[in-house]
Amino acid sequence: MGSKIFLTGLPGVGKSTVLAKVIDELKSRGMKVGGMVTQEARQHNVRVGFKITDVLTGREGWLARVRQPVGPRVGKYAVDLEGLEGIGVQAIREALGNPEVSVVAIDELGPMELFSTTFKDAVRQVIASGKTLIGTIHYRANDPLLREIRNMPNVKIISVTKENRPGLQRDIVQELMGKEEMVRR
Repeated sequence: MGSKIFLTGLPGVGKSTVLAKVIDELKSRGMKVGGMVTQEARQHNVRVGFKITDVLTGREGWLARVRQPVGPRVGKYAVDLEGLEGIGVQAIREALGNPEVSVVAIDELGPMELFSTTFKDAVRQVIASGKTLIGTIHYRANDPLLREIRNMPNVKIISVTKENRPGLQRDIVQELMGKEEMVRR
């Protein structure tokens, strides 16, 4: 069974940055990584929303936008459930079903993503699978899925801080690479 690791911490502490570095390092070591990541979308230095990217294919879509007319609201953003499910959930499912993908990345389990039952089902499927999972959890989000995850004995949750952030990438990669070697034997 692959490792299940989630990063959490205050906004802006670097969870997604650590995750991106872990993904890059794993890929540079020959591991195939799939799943989804999110990033801010800015225009003229103003955040206008969040985009989703399929780690394996590079396909992009919208997670949420300021001027989106429909969708559940989180602050000033409307969540684009079509984008989340069409890019993000599809990326997770494709990674799960692809025998060449050994690591599934999910960034993030947060208020916007948790509006989607389909997304939550995909996360549960990855956790139940034998694949390695590395993801991020919004520090304040409260959802039955997150309570389940926080209480799972096979899930490791790491709080990212400014103090531990510099060494986390190395530590996580070492842990995941060691686990992969054990799985291959």
